[in-house]
Amino acid sequence: MRIYVIRHGQTTSDVEDRYGGDYDDHLTDLGIRESKELADKVKDFGIEIIFASPRIRARETAKILQGKLGVEIETTPDLRERNQYGILSGMKKDEAKGKYPEMVEKLKDRFNTIEGAEDYESFRKRIIRGFNKVAKSDYKVVAVVTHGGPIRRIFGEILKMEKKWEIDDCGWFEIDYLKGNTTLVRSEGIFEGK
Repeated sequence: MRIYVIRHGQTTSDVEDRYGGDYDDHLTDLGIRESKELADKVKDFGIEIIFASPRIRARETAKILQGKLGVEIETTPDLRERNQYGILSGMKKDEAKGKYPEMVEKLKDRFNTIEGAEDYESFRKRIIRGFNKVAKSDYKVVAVVTHGGPIRRIFGEILKMEKKWEIDDCGWFEIDYLKGNTTLVRSEGIFEGK
């Protein structure tokens, strides 16, 4: 099985400098253009279905891909972004820093859990479960439209490539999955961070 894992396009919370995560925002005009460009790139990859996070930005990206690929979208809740920001979700970062400086400081460590947030271990297990559901499907070539956090966990947990990854909007990578063995084939818009 070939699995193309894709990050959604640019969102309103990106440009407004808000805490995203579980915040349900839309693609910007640039995000829509990025998604259309991506659709042109992947149109000949033989993708048979798109598994998508239920968050609006992922669904909008998947819908644009669907327009070019003509395949079904299956919403997959386990592939959604981590609710890392809890009660800060959707809040502008400078506002949060003024109102909740101790929570903002706590967020510097991904293993910390602030009020109303999903703990790291639950998130990690959920992403593995979501990936396994995709991998056990009866398709030969699939796309997964998700977010930066789940992509980093797929790299760390599934591909055993635990590094600091920078992921562009509409960045993607291809996995060859065979009987539980995964191999990174190629990627675009994903870089090892510093």
